[in-house]
Amino acid sequence: MLDIQNTHLNASEKFIGKVIAIEAEKAIVELKIIDEMAVDSLGLSHGGFTFGLADYAAMVLINKPNVVLGKAETKFIKPTVVGNILTATASYKEKINEVKSVIEVSVVNENEVKVFEGEFVCFSLEKHVLD
Repeated sequence: MLDIQNTHLNASEKFIGKVIAIEAEKAIVELKIIDEMAVDSLGLSHGGFTFGLADYAAMVLINKPNVVLGKAETKFIKPTVVGNILTATASYKEKINEVKSVIEVSVVNENEVKVFEGEFVCFSLEKHVLD
C-alpha cells in the first residue's frame, strides 16, 4: 500500500531510495547500490548511503512535511557492495507526542541478510527548519 507521500518530496531515488510502501505503522524504502556509491575497487559502498536510506525510511513513516532527524543510534552489521538491493523497513518504537517520535529501522539486502539497524529520534516541526 502506498499512501500519498507528504515529506522529502525532492529526495533522490538514485542516492536515497524509492518508497515502496507507506502505511500507518510501517514504511518501506528500497535502494540499489550503484557504482557511484563505491569507495574502492572491490565495490564496497560508503555507509552513508545505507544510513541515508534508513533515515529516509524513518522520515517517510512519519510522513509530515517538516519532519527532521534529531538523533540516531545505529549499527552497521554487514558490508554492502555494488549490486546489492537494500530494503529499509521503518516502524514506530514510540510516539512520544505530536512532535517527537522514536523510529526503529532495519535494513536488509536482497538475500534478507540484515546489514544495518538503527533508532532514530525524529521531530515534526510546525514550520520548515530553515524558516
